[in-house]
Amino acid sequence: MKIEKVILREIRMRLKAPFETSFGVIEERRILLIEVIADGVSGWGEITTMESPSYNSETTDTAWHIASDFIAPAVVGRNLSGASDVSVALTGIRGHYMAKAGVENALWDIEAQQKRIPLWKLLGGTREEIACGVSLGIRENVESLVNKVEQEVACGYQRIKLKIKPGKDFDFVAAVRKQFPKIQLSVDANSAYSMEDIDHLRKLDQFELLMIEQPLGWDDIYSHARLQAQIRTATVWTSASTIKGMLPWPSNWWHAELSISNLDVSADIPALAEYTTFVSNGRVSVWCGGMLESGLGRVHNIAMSTLPGFTLPGDVSASSRYWSEDIIEPKVQVSRHGTICASTGPGLAYTVNRELVERLSVRSRNWTGGVRVTA
Repeated sequence: MKIEKVILREIRMRLKAPFETSFGVIEERRILLIEVIADGVSGWGEITTMESPSYNSETTDTAWHIASDFIAPAVVGRNLSGASDVSVALTGIRGHYMAKAGVENALWDIEAQQKRIPLWKLLGGTREEIACGVSLGIRENVESLVNKVEQEVACGYQRIKLKIKPGKDFDFVAAVRKQFPKIQLSVDANSAYSMEDIDHLRKLDQFELLMIEQPLGWDDIYSHARLQAQIRTATVWTSASTIKGMLPWPSNWWHAELSISNLDVSADIPALAEYTTFVSNGRVSVWCGGMLESGLGRVHNIAMSTLPGFTLPGDVSASSRYWSEDIIEPKVQVSRHGTICASTGPGLAYTVNRELVERLSVRSRNWTGGVRVTA
C-alpha cells in the first residue's frame, strides 16, 4: 500500500437543533475530513475534535496544525503493508490521538476496499446488526426532556443517555425514570461534579441507571475510583487510552472494579489494540462512543461496534437526528427496533457526497509526494 496523496478539509455543519452539555451549547460543528489515496484507491477518515479544549486537549485548530505540519508529511509517499503500520510512521508524534485516528481510519477503509471485504469484517466484526442508543443534550425544562425521550423511545433506540450538570440532574432524571421505568437509562456529566458532590450523586442510585459517565475530572482516575466505592451505580471514569495503561495495575489500588467503558474509534489510537486489551481483560463491557460526527465518522463507529465485546448499545444514531443534510450516501438509518445493519460492500460501503463536501468546505490542504501542493 503506497500512500500517494493526502487531502485535508475543514467543513462546517450546522446541527438541526442546539446540543447542550456541561461544556456549553453546540450549534455548529467544525469537522476535519482526511482523504487518503493509496494505490489509486480513495479512503476517508474524520477527525472528531471539538472546537474548544473542553473534551480533551485537542481542538479543531490544533488537529489542523498537527495533521498539516506533521501527519501528512510523515505518511505521504510511504509504503505500508497495511493500515495498522501507520502507527509506526507516527511514533514521533506524542498524543494527538484524534488527529492520528483520522488518517488511520482512512487507511483501514482503503485496505478493506483492496481486499474487497466490508470494513467491519476486516476489523474482526461478527455482528451484522448493532444495537443503537441515543445521547440527549441538556434541555430547558423537565417537560421538554420527557417529551424528547418519548420521541426517541418511539424511534426504537435501545438506550437513552441524558447529559446532566448541577441544577439539571436529579429532577430531570427522576421525571424520565418515572415516565419510562424500564428503559436502559444512563447519564453523562462531562466532568461537571467534584468529590464534594458524592452525597448528591449517590441519590441517582435509586433510578437504576446503567451508568454515570465521567462525573469528575476527565483525567482524575483516583477520584473516580473513590467515588465508585461509595455509590452503587457503575461509574465510567476515563478514556480508553488511559484505561489501557491502567489495566495491569492491581484492582485494590483502584478501590473498585472497572466494569464498563467507552471505546471511540475516532478518538483512540490504535483502537483495535485497546479493544483487544479490554476484551482479553475479561471484566469490561464496552460500548462505542460518539462525538457529534458527520455520517463519515459515524460509519467508522458502526464498523467498530460489530466486534465481539461491544455488549451495550452505543452512541450511534441516525443521520437525521443531527443533520438536515449528511455528507454520505445512503444516510445512516436506524430500524424501528433500534438497530443499524452493517454494510455489505467493500470498505465503508458508503459514498461521500463530494459536491456537498466542497460546498461545506472552508479550507483544504493537499499533499503529494511529501509536498503540499495546494493551500
